[in-house]
Amino acid sequence: MTLLNAGARFPDLTIATVDGGEADVREELAGHFGVVLFNRGSWCPYCVAQLRAFQRHQARLTGRGIKTISLSVDDEATAKELVAEHHLTFPVGHSADARAVSRSTGAFVNEDPLYLQSTGFVLDPQGRVVVSVYSSGAIGRLVPEDVLGMVDYIKGHAA
Repeated sequence: MTLLNAGARFPDLTIATVDGGEADVREELAGHFGVVLFNRGSWCPYCVAQLRAFQRHQARLTGRGIKTISLSVDDEATAKELVAEHHLTFPVGHSADARAVSRSTGAFVNEDPLYLQSTGFVLDPQGRVVVSVYSSGAIGRLVPEDVLGMVDYIKGHAA
């Protein structure tokens, strides 16, 4: 398993979205700072809290040119319920192949039941990793305030 460190190019990753389409993560975020969130599933209160926090901050994030995308192993119906219940407006993927995602990104996998552990990436507008946050359990994850601060810092110190 290879972890994605700062400067690494985010791998090709296409996800099935709750609107019935597909999204190529790099294409979806191209030209913007991006936040990629892998969550354990709609059953996880910490994951739901993280997604809700990113939703509450969507106006600030998009106002600063930051896009968000999320995915989990939840089936389509469960992911749709999550989006509807919490009024999520950013792309939410479902039915992720946990082992394949882990191979390409280094995300930790829970084997039984099978799901991705919480993992987060902040990407620069060229699709390179600025920071990666890997968790091996329920806690330890990106928060929108940190993302906003980091992007502001990077923009303020650009050559």
